[in-house]
Amino acid sequence: MATIAIPLCMSLLIICATSTPQTDDPTKKLVFVLGDSTADVGTNNYISTPLKANFPHNGVDFPGSQPTGRFSNGFNSADELAKSFELMMSPPPFLYLLTLGSGFRQQLCKGVNFASGGAGLLDTTNVNNTVPLSEQINQFATVRSNLSATIGEPATEAKLNKSLFFISIGSNDIFLYFNTSDAKTPPNTFITMMLSAYSQHIKALYGIGARKFGIIGVPPVGCCPFSRLIQMNLTGTNGCFPPMNDLAWAFYLALDGLLLNISSELPGMKYSLGNTFNMTMDVINTPRNYSLFRSVDAACCGSGVLNAEGPCNETATLCSDRDAYLFWDMFHPTQEASFLAAQALFFGPTYVSPISFSQLAKE
Repeated sequence: MATIAIPLCMSLLIICATSTPQTDDPTKKLVFVLGDSTADVGTNNYISTPLKANFPHNGVDFPGSQPTGRFSNGFNSADELAKSFELMMSPPPFLYLLTLGSGFRQQLCKGVNFASGGAGLLDTTNVNNTVPLSEQINQFATVRSNLSATIGEPATEAKLNKSLFFISIGSNDIFLYFNTSDAKTPPNTFITMMLSAYSQHIKALYGIGARKFGIIGVPPVGCCPFSRLIQMNLTGTNGCFPPMNDLAWAFYLALDGLLLNISSELPGMKYSLGNTFNMTMDVINTPRNYSLFRSVDAACCGSGVLNAEGPCNETATLCSDRDAYLFWDMFHPTQEASFLAAQALFFGPTYVSPISFSQLAKE
């Protein structure tokens, strides 16, 4: 773990910008998604993990009011970004497609979602309870091999060179830094570790054929209801938890420099960096300027103080005016927040640089 909205307290995305074979319509984009719980549309339903969302009240505003594995009341950031590219929603999870047997390759033309709740830049983040980013990239390599076997290597390479790779991840690493012994590591050293991992992941995707990257920065994770509860327990006041936000902002600045350097080293690489830190802080400081948010501190679904003392489940307290809430549960944005964030990233120009995601697609 959100115009504006925010992949709030967390999220990685890949969108393969190309026409679908069925329609040959250039406005329809083939979408691939990687990341954490803000982009997970059911991956964790297929692995053994406590990090699941395939139960109520999750999905209360999804078509049919069905929980799908999304950590949201409805669509999540992966869906909203996909819809910005004229798709109905995010494509299905890779692990679901594997259950289709011989139908696996036929579904690739509709895109694939690899995102897994709990994933981080580091393989040690939520180890054994998520599909780590490195494994998600391996899964994408499998998809690439199958595309090549289906349409040929030249066509596959051309398709990937035109694709958009949207990545939003890093929040879980920061959460775990403050909740494990990793906090003994100096912050600057930890940021260096995260940057090194990010560099390796980008270069791995580049090696598979990626050239256009839409990078979503880490939001102010210290402002989630979960983090506010920490601050409240420490000081007795309802505010953001500064140490988490300081680390998130420092990482954003470092990531900005990393992308500048990498793009000069890798021929043909282009990128857009989304500043979800300032995006989220602007929503929190002036909520009336962004949609109809009336609550930017408490979770819509949960229990206890700020609805942050218990998880969102069937017995949790559920707000009735969900579009008025920035946060769905103690970590994740509401559907409304995800929609506004996707719009801000797609159209720009305030929270993206040097170009917007839509401009990146046209490059």
